[in-house]
Amino acid sequence: MGRERSGPPERKSLAARSATITVMIRAAFAAAKSLKRDFGEVEQLQISEKGPGDFVSRADVMAERTLRKELERTRPDYGFLGEEGGETKGDGRNRWIVDPLDGTTNFLHGVPHFAISIGLERDGEIIAGVIYQPISDELFWAEKGNGAFIDTPNARSRRLRVSGRKEPARALVGTGIPHLGKAGHADYVRKLEAVMGKTSGVRRWGAAALDLAFVAAGRYDAFFEMGLAPWDVAAGLLMVREAGGMISDISGAPYVLGGPSILATNASLRDAMVEILA
Repeated sequence: MGRERSGPPERKSLAARSATITVMIRAAFAAAKSLKRDFGEVEQLQISEKGPGDFVSRADVMAERTLRKELERTRPDYGFLGEEGGETKGDGRNRWIVDPLDGTTNFLHGVPHFAISIGLERDGEIIAGVIYQPISDELFWAEKGNGAFIDTPNARSRRLRVSGRKEPARALVGTGIPHLGKAGHADYVRKLEAVMGKTSGVRRWGAAALDLAFVAAGRYDAFFEMGLAPWDVAAGLLMVREAGGMISDISGAPYVLGGPSILATNASLRDAMVEILA
């Protein structure tokens, strides 16, 4: 069997990485080891009567603990906001915003589409982001002013660019559908119906961080969702911007981290998507 990577040195980057990005990537790789192991176990738990819910919760928590430990080791003064462990105040300027397992429901059902998301906020602005998909071994990373990149087993440090499509009729749109316990189902269905009628297709894969990374990579032409938390989008919104895309809410107004809705597009489709969603 192939060896398990422990960090960036085993896949040397062709693009310049700052010390901060390197720290973030190493933390993601460290947390990914346990998630990959636990994902194999959760597939076996599908047959149990009790079900894998408690097991997945533990996997989530343990991954966040690993991320916190790795990030604190080199940046002990930084604050930390995680989905599982809440917020730790830091130096008042820098804050890690972390989702240790974005796509928990996919993980729970043995669907191999989930990610680790790490964003770094400085003085209220996201300045660095890493999104890592452990199963496909795709690493998306971006730093403010330096662009967005993807590393895969077959390609190193390929620069990300949003798509160039201009007509909604040719656009592939990602979304997130509100589920049990979330409000606004009827309003969402109206918006989805409008998007379905004006675009070439809609996809719902269940991991918002990867949806945003896919917009940055030009795989999706647009993405919209309501009710996302800061850890769902912190890394991804920077990735889209650094790849030449636009982030707003679904009305076209500036997006505020943790706001009620988000819309990610290339520049050509933004106005059309706002009109459709209205």
